[in-house]
Amino acid sequence: MAGFFKKLFNAIIDKAEVDWDDLEANLIAADLGGKLSTGIVDELYDLGRTVSAQDVVDITRKRLSKILPDDCPPLQPRADGNPFVILVVGVNGTGKTTSSAKLGMWLKKRGHSVMLAAADTFRAAAVEQLQRWGDRLDIPVATGAANSDPSSVCFKAHQQAIAEKKQFLICDTAGRIHTRHNLMEELGKIRRTIAKQDEGAPHLTLLVVDASTGSNALNQAKEFHRASPLDGLIITKLDGSGKGGIAFTIFDQIGVAPRFIGTGEEPEAFSMFEKERFVAEVL
Repeated sequence: MAGFFKKLFNAIIDKAEVDWDDLEANLIAADLGGKLSTGIVDELYDLGRTVSAQDVVDITRKRLSKILPDDCPPLQPRADGNPFVILVVGVNGTGKTTSSAKLGMWLKKRGHSVMLAAADTFRAAAVEQLQRWGDRLDIPVATGAANSDPSSVCFKAHQQAIAEKKQFLICDTAGRIHTRHNLMEELGKIRRTIAKQDEGAPHLTLLVVDASTGSNALNQAKEFHRASPLDGLIITKLDGSGKGGIAFTIFDQIGVAPRFIGTGEEPEAFSMFEKERFVAEVL
């Protein structure tokens, strides 16, 4: 039994009867949000009988399994031979640059040619970090001058990826505070610049969220989705915390589903999101 469900089970197992307020508080504390938590409690209450700890776990797991879509669409190279452009966005500290590199490695392991673009030009350490990852994973990294326009870095990287017939281009954008309007507007400029060479690009925009930040991750997702429509999430820092409930809340409220999860620091600790495995093993 995974972390969250084990905690939920243990919180109820020795009680003569369920404390409904306490149960709802536990569900909310797992980042499932008020609406979802209330729905689970109502379903359990409507059973009209004594509810066991296993009932609580089973119905919660069943309810969560119904929320998210069954499978993520696979990432495939484009039929026209042009790069499939992935924009990776998020606030500082979520593991955005590391996730960009891990995604590159995940694609490379599946036989695809990949290029990374270091578009976090305002934080020199981010460029150096991505370059170190590129060297380690043997993936080319396109960079620009310090403090240069991030959109120009993406544009030139896209040019290079087209010329070199790379199948995937992953643009690691600057970490930005989701409440800063000018920084969020910059994402729109990056999108418009990339589209100059391919009107369909970027083809996938992924928001990196830290599973341990709870409701703050929901606020981030809402703001980023307004500024740069999101296609999916990369959920990081899931290693042994029993967290991850925020994935259900984000999908429930804005319809953006997880695409990948990170469960550690090593490149291999990264995988495509699988709903049943996530519910059974991670949450």
